[in-house]
Amino acid sequence: MAAPNPIQIQKYLSGIDYPASKDDIVSTAEGENAPDDVLEALRAIPEGKYDAPTAVSSAVTDAN
Repeated sequence: MAAPNPIQIQKYLSGIDYPASKDDIVSTAEGENAPDDVLEALRAIPEGKYDAPTAVSSAVTDAN
């Protein structure tokens, strides 16, 4: 399955404060009613702190 594009993912992370943990990122996306493909992509990223939207996008790309 192809990963959702970074712009699509960031649309569901607006308002999140960085640095953010994987749990914060996933729960923010869930709260924004992100579609399943976005949630699956975010759930696949490694545990850790992400300091910027670009770090999340890179982790999604690497995980898929």
